[in-house]
This record gives sequence, C-alpha cells and structure tokens, in this order.
Amino acid sequence: MARSKVGILAVQGAFAEHEAVVRRLGADFKELRQASDLDDGIDRLILPGGESTSQGRILRDLGMLDRIRQLIESGMPVLGTCAGLILLAQSIDQINGDGSTVDEQHNSTWLKTLPVTVRRNAYGRQLGSFHTEAEFAGLGTIPMTFIRAPFITQVGDGVETLAEVDGEVVAVRYKNQLGTSFHPELDDDARIHQMLLSM
Repeated sequence: MARSKVGILAVQGAFAEHEAVVRRLGADFKELRQASDLDDGIDRLILPGGESTSQGRILRDLGMLDRIRQLIESGMPVLGTCAGLILLAQSIDQINGDGSTVDEQHNSTWLKTLPVTVRRNAYGRQLGSFHTEAEFAGLGTIPMTFIRAPFITQVGDGVETLAEVDGEVVAVRYKNQLGTSFHPELDDDARIHQMLLSM
C-alpha cells in the first residue's frame, strides 16, 4: 500500500510540529508554499495554527485558496488546527473572547468548507493559553493544548461534535474534514493525526 503524502500548509504558523508528527507516523509530507506544490501527489492536507487572517491573505495572494477549497470539496481529507479551523469555518462569530466586537480586519471567512461558526480568541486573555485533558469521540481521553484558541459556537447539519471542554465545542468532524481548537501537534499523543491518515 502506498504511503500517504500529507500536504502541510507552510506559509505561516506552526507547521514544523505537524511535520514531526507525520514523520513519526511513517507518512511522507510536502510543505505547501506555492500553488504548484498542490500538484505534487498529496492525498491529505493539514492547515496549522498561526494567524488565520495572515494565512488567508497569503493563500489568496498566492492563488492557493480556491485550489485548496476544490481539493477539500472533492473529498481530500483535511485537518485544521486552531487558525486552520478558522480557515475552514463558514462563519466567524462577531464577539471576541474578551467581549469586544470582531474588527473588520479579522472578520473574513476563507475556505468556508466546514459548516460551523467559530469565535476567535474565544478564551480571552485570562485563559489565553492552557492545557487540559478531555474525552475525544472514538479516541478516549487525549491531551489538549490551547493557545489563544477559538472555539465553535454553532455546528451545522451533518457536523459531528468530537470533543467539548467546559461545555464549549473544541473538535468536530464533517465528512472529510477534521477541525480542532487546540494544537494536537504540541503533545506526544498522535491519535488525531493518525485519524487523519486513516480517513
């Protein structure tokens, strides 16, 4: 059986940690830095944490946004973590975690393939970064590292909630798409990446 080749978005943010996990699981990867990289035989995608507005603009300017959307809509498995979840989301909640209104600069939606609404920086300054463990559907208890993370305030039809922390949705699956508020690449537990590889 051919090894998976994971395309890991590498224009901004925490992509190196994802590469290390994918390598550990025995899969190949390709850093996605320009549109032509999407033609290099990849069969899965990872959209990492970082700054979603910056990532979205870079993807648009490089001509990668529509192409990635087409790959996802045609069924390619994708994992979006933190900012990557925001890139996938169909809509952005108008309230920040600190209660302020989302400014126009950060109001953009990008790929719009995942029918959820996300709240940016949902945990506010006080809980800006934290670590916990929680149940993840099908996997049991897993570690979760949150860094200025979003959470999901609404899920659309067909979206499966995979994990909640303090009553807030922090992981979902919709068809070929996995989205997490937290950073699974920052913990030693590789089961979420394994889930992507087995999709």
